[in-house]
Amino acid sequence: GQRKPLPAVVLRHGRIEMEGTAKQAIETGRTRLVIAGAIFALAFAIVGARLVDLAMLTDGNEPRIAHAPIVEHFATERADILDRNGELLATSLITASLYADPALVLDSDEAARKLAMVLPELSEAAIRTKLSAKGRFVWLRRNLTPRQVYDVNRLGVPGLAFQREERRVYPHGSLAAHIVGFTNIDNRGLAGVERQFDDSLIAGSKPLDLSLDVRVQHVLEEELAAAQEEFSAIGAAGIVMDVVTGEVLAMASLPGFDPNHPVAGADDTRFNRATLGVYEMGSTFKIFTTAMALDAGTVTMRGGYDATNPIRVARFTINDFHAK
Repeated sequence: GQRKPLPAVVLRHGRIEMEGTAKQAIETGRTRLVIAGAIFALAFAIVGARLVDLAMLTDGNEPRIAHAPIVEHFATERADILDRNGELLATSLITASLYADPALVLDSDEAARKLAMVLPELSEAAIRTKLSAKGRFVWLRRNLTPRQVYDVNRLGVPGLAFQREERRVYPHGSLAAHIVGFTNIDNRGLAGVERQFDDSLIAGSKPLDLSLDVRVQHVLEEELAAAQEEFSAIGAAGIVMDVVTGEVLAMASLPGFDPNHPVAGADDTRFNRATLGVYEMGSTFKIFTTAMALDAGTVTMRGGYDATNPIRVARFTINDFHAK
């Protein structure tokens, strides 16, 4: 085969120098190294200048944080409920719910033991049963607090995860509970306004304004509670309405319940006596009989009736508590 020509080597002034293609290759390589070095130097100079600018020439705040818009409300799936004065009756808070993929849990016994320590309201045996299931999804605990989420994360148990959800919250507790109602764990209305306007609350972006006035509601419930205690009554109910517009300003039924924990009390506490109960008119009917007597002229405002003797109808006897 043909041999490639060797590069020319010349001894010049006591130094060995290359000539021809070898010299050209060396010059090309030297030029590339110089260009690469210049690029790297420029890049380091830019980075250094930026560091000096951030450290010495600007304030210490992170620009995106310092100028970020303030978000006043979280976007929720269910609209708020307000009284006539804008007082918050029901709202939704963003929470996290814990679920597990049993197929990814390495040791169900150890995982159940750890979870029962940070979530004492859960049974260790129940957790173990769920983590040993054959499916790929099981709920462990709905609507955890931020502290509970942190404690579960610290466990480092594989197969556990969180899902973003909402929890319905009623800031006034039992006040106006029968009017506002409550929702289930999936945020669907089960009673009261929550149920009646369930579709509009889910689809609505604006709060639902009621004619209710929490100030009047508080006074009404306070007076009913005092009367119930005084007469040892099993319940009490009352409605305050605007005589001009017919708007309901307050409606109460005692005993009440806390819509934040609707199943905690007895079943009869969720019974709205003002709308669901059927009662004899009793003494309230005296308004009509008195009006008819005055209208017919059979009695005047200075007159009266003596009802000392009872009225007998069939086998029933009707007595008047205040006979005269």
